Amino acid sequence: MTGDPTVPARTPSRGMRSLADRYWRHRFAWLFGSLLLSVGVYPSLRVLGVGAIPIRLVLATNVLIVIGSVAHEETARVKLLLGLAFVVGGALQAMAGRLSLLGMTENFWVAAGALAATASVRRAMRPGPADGERIFAALDAYLLAGLLFGVWYWMLEHAWPGSFRLAAEGGLDLPQAVYFSFVTIATLGYGDIVPASDPARGLAILEAIGGQMYVAVLIARLVTLYSAGNDR
Repeated sequence: MTGDPTVPARTPSRGMRSLADRYWRHRFAWLFGSLLLSVGVYPSLRVLGVGAIPIRLVLATNVLIVIGSVAHEETARVKLLLGLAFVVGGALQAMAGRLSLLGMTENFWVAAGALAATASVRRAMRPGPADGERIFAALDAYLLAGLLFGVWYWMLEHAWPGSFRLAAEGGLDLPQAVYFSFVTIATLGYGDIVPASDPARGLAILEAIGGQMYVAVLIARLVTLYSAGNDR
């Protein structure tokens, strides 16, 4: 049975372009999913002794794509290079099978994460309808901020040992630093990890206040955009 000759055949190249277009239109949603996997699933896989190479590579790829969404800007080349360095560093880390970041990878992660967070905030706050991608972009910025502060806490502990006091014995590792970061940005205050040095306390205060201010400003902005859309 032959198809209708008046309907153009769907070639593989057209299918790939359509798939890429759908991904691009929902890139912030994909980034949100990979961030949740990295924050929530990776620690469990680590405890079970299961490798998390795909999760790290997916996160790195999605961060690079979001950075690429600002490719029309004059500084796009620098941003893309930093994002590419993060992807390469993440791949090397995954292949090495190390729990800690490689030598310079944490610097690339901080740079790439900050750029992705900036792109997400700009997408969330720019004029336009309050659609799903805007919501995901706002959530991406929040999660990226939590991860960034987690890396900063971890780097601070390495620079000034004893900056954090833990209920369990041992120093602060990266997963624990990320956990403490999200506890701080959500102002939960469990107390199992406590900042003990002045720099650590100052950074924790900055994250807690910044996180609450971001949520307040974000809600006000989204309500304004939603109201403006309904008034049209």
